Amino acid sequence: MDEGEIQRKRRQNEEENTERRSRILGLPYLDTRDFEETTPLVPNLLSKEEMHQDHMVPLRAGENGSPYQFLVTSQTPRSAINRLGDSYNEQGQRIEFYLISESAFRVLMLRYDPPVQVTYDDIEIAKEGDSETIQQVSELLNTVATDKVFDYLLDQADRLGASDIHIENMRKEIRIRMRVDGILHPVAEISRDRYRIFMGELSSRANISTASNKPQSGHMQKDITRNGATHLLNLRVEMVPTMYGQDAVLRLFNFDESLLNLDLLGITKEERAAISEVVSHPRGLLLMVGPTGSGKSTTLYSILNALNTTDRKIITLEDPIEYGIGGISQIPIVTNDGGSFAEGLRSVLRLDPDVVMVGEIRDADTAKTAIQASITGHLVLSSFHANSTSAAFARMIDLIGVNPIFSTSVRLLIAQRLVRKLDSHKQAYKPDQTTINYIKRVLDGVQTDYNLDDITLYKAVPNQEHPFGFNGRTAIMEQMVVSEPIQAFLRGEKETFDTKAIEKTARANGMLTLEQKGVLAALRGDTTIEEVGRVI
Repeated sequence: MDEGEIQRKRRQNEEENTERRSRILGLPYLDTRDFEETTPLVPNLLSKEEMHQDHMVPLRAGENGSPYQFLVTSQTPRSAINRLGDSYNEQGQRIEFYLISESAFRVLMLRYDPPVQVTYDDIEIAKEGDSETIQQVSELLNTVATDKVFDYLLDQADRLGASDIHIENMRKEIRIRMRVDGILHPVAEISRDRYRIFMGELSSRANISTASNKPQSGHMQKDITRNGATHLLNLRVEMVPTMYGQDAVLRLFNFDESLLNLDLLGITKEERAAISEVVSHPRGLLLMVGPTGSGKSTTLYSILNALNTTDRKIITLEDPIEYGIGGISQIPIVTNDGGSFAEGLRSVLRLDPDVVMVGEIRDADTAKTAIQASITGHLVLSSFHANSTSAAFARMIDLIGVNPIFSTSVRLLIAQRLVRKLDSHKQAYKPDQTTINYIKRVLDGVQTDYNLDDITLYKAVPNQEHPFGFNGRTAIMEQMVVSEPIQAFLRGEKETFDTKAIEKTARANGMLTLEQKGVLAALRGDTTIEEVGRVI
């Protein structure tokens, strides 16, 4: 039975109950379903307040001697019926009352008193030192209806492309900031009353407690409709008690499966080819490294999406699950409640998957289990916290020791950062000698098509469409393909295996570092040299 049929059946039951009720109340029953949405309205007989208060609407105005007709419900006070009847009778006019259902009354009231479509201005991100915009947004958040203010904030964050919302307790007020293109921007300062509304909605939807004195994690989803299209917004919620109250960070994942595509990440053909070569093999280990917010999850999900075919069994272990992808078995691992990635990985390997994604390698047990899986016929993808591929390599050796098995399992390490991307209004300029010297030093030994003595760089130009001159972010990747010289570190054949030694070997094999990739992106005009310095 579809939703429409269910609603029709409910309405039929209600009408039958109303008809039985009419015999008890001594009022004639009227079924309005055939005309309730088309009958002409009768204005000026009752005010909207009276209709709402007394559950009563006019149906006919007495004309040419015909009676006035009013529709009432079982909720209409008998005193209201008597009062109106006496008033019309005193004027020598006939009046009739008919009993209708509550559903019929609601339909008619929506025509007599249609809801006002309130529209609120869009939030603007304030530039540095712009207290006036912050004040305007603060006042705006105080005018949005109480039952809509939380949804309004989420909708605006999604519209601005924010990756997270920070709700922070200060001594006198509550500060709201949004991270847009990797930069935190103050948005508003709200009252404690509005803060309580935010936190009440947040705790209800994310299933967390505002009274807890311990850090908490939660998850919620919201459908966002914009320009006639609807998409699902996933939110990961982190809440922690501070000196002045509960602070919350909402991480936004604007889920669109079609965007989880390696070709849309802005990576070069060479980078794409290296990834494709590794994941084309039935076994091996691929590690994504980088800090929180560097886009590791998006890249991993994009690789999974490329591998997601009907002939592969793909399982993920995640804490928490950030994107839901059809055709993939995704398992949540609650690590703060005794669960572990290693234990979960050992369990899912019994299901004979072709590809396994482990959300994060955090300990030696998980690392060794992932390595074991990668040499027994499984392609394993995972993330690892480190600043660079070389640092990740050295950290992994510290974690598991010199391990010849690891040398044959790990195939590719990718360090990633996200830099803001210049929009079309960017302006070219000639840098000073200090900047030129810096670029020459970074690109020393790198084959490029640029004349490093005559460099052109670009700077952001704020404009109406993009107030900071940037439009979105692009990925900068450092890829270490684990070749024979790199494997030698893992087999203990090198006297030292510190980060510098590993990086030197990798660069000799053609690896470009994050800094080199960032500088080349600045020379291409994708971003600014200042942005490369800020991020990398």
